[in-house]
Amino acid sequence: MSTTFIRNHQYNVIKKQAEFLQKTLQTVADRRVIESVRYRTAANIIEAFPQLTEDQRQMLEQVSALETDNDFQRYLGELEPYLEPYPPITPKQLQKLFPKNKKLKVPDLQTIDFRYLTYLSWVDIATGRLFIVYPFEGQFAGIEGRIMPINKKGYCLFCNRHQELAFFSVKTKSANASPDNYFAIGQYVCMDHHLCNQSITDTGPLEKFILSVHK
Repeated sequence: MSTTFIRNHQYNVIKKQAEFLQKTLQTVADRRVIESVRYRTAANIIEAFPQLTEDQRQMLEQVSALETDNDFQRYLGELEPYLEPYPPITPKQLQKLFPKNKKLKVPDLQTIDFRYLTYLSWVDIATGRLFIVYPFEGQFAGIEGRIMPINKKGYCLFCNRHQELAFFSVKTKSANASPDNYFAIGQYVCMDHHLCNQSITDTGPLEKFILSVHK
């Protein structure tokens, strides 16, 4: 069985870099430019991984030798068995993450392909609330807040792509006030969280936002 080592956001980096190289091959004739892009593509992919075995490095660096559309499709397909899925989670665990929400409506986990998930999220349309669950430092962190469509495009905090946005507002306790004193932290995020998971290439902004809520 293959040893998984590629997280979803890292796979998105690989796809993004491979797509750029593929477009370069289709539009650029200068061999020096092409060779430079080949080198940078492989280097950018390797930089997305804190540590790799020599075999893993060689597997990823094969991107620099690809030529045809079929080559790129095969390369990405051959990496799929090495995707490290989102950690297993149950509806009961989700309920425990949001104990104040007695009527929590959890998503159908059976319909989700956890290989392509950086964070789990869903919207309760009736209450206009967004729920996000992220595996952080060996445990799950859950945040919820009000989600409001803004009917315009912009850059999402989580994936940094130009997408249709919504304003996500989360209440949190103030560190310098009484325990009953709350304030709101708000950010613009993708309306389509499935698309966001397909686009995210850096978990830093997401983790920073979670830490700002869980003070």
